[in-house]
Amino acid sequence: MSAPGETRTSGRPASEDRARAPDPLEALRELRDAGRAGLSATSEAGKAFRTLLSADVALARSAMGRAVAFIAVAIVFGASAWLLIVTTLVIALVRHADWPWSVALLTCAVVSLAVTAYGAWRALYYFEHTRLRATRRQLARLGVGELAAYMPGAGSPESTRAATDRLADHPPGKDERGIDVTPP
Repeated sequence: MSAPGETRTSGRPASEDRARAPDPLEALRELRDAGRAGLSATSEAGKAFRTLLSADVALARSAMGRAVAFIAVAIVFGASAWLLIVTTLVIALVRHADWPWSVALLTCAVVSLAVTAYGAWRALYYFEHTRLRATRRQLARLGVGELAAYMPGAGSPESTRAATDRLADHPPGKDERGIDVTPP
């Protein structure tokens, strides 16, 4: 131990080392203040995110309305252009290929119906993705949703896909309220 006024190996007086020793209460106060600052920053970030999210949703809602309006314009003008093209094609088939009017009109109608059927088939295929199958299976496994009674529990070794395949073979029918249960 050093005598008062002597210097330690650090080159500073021993009294100075004791003065620089951290005070536990001061350390706790600093920790508390840092925690409060962190909570305050988290709260402000949450409020800013909520403001951003509501502004983004408002923008999306406005954009959706405008997009639908422009889609309607595109459909109207696309349909009228298609009608003019088919009319021109029918006239060309009648005048230059010497087809009867009925055959020219029927040929263009069949082609239009074939393209329409293909478009409807592809639309139904893509609408299948809107059923959120994987999400519904996982929610059912957690006990949430209309399929929960038909799925294995979270700790069960049976796979959700196997239970889903079983449901496809034997559809569940109606739930307790009498509403049809849509299999995933």
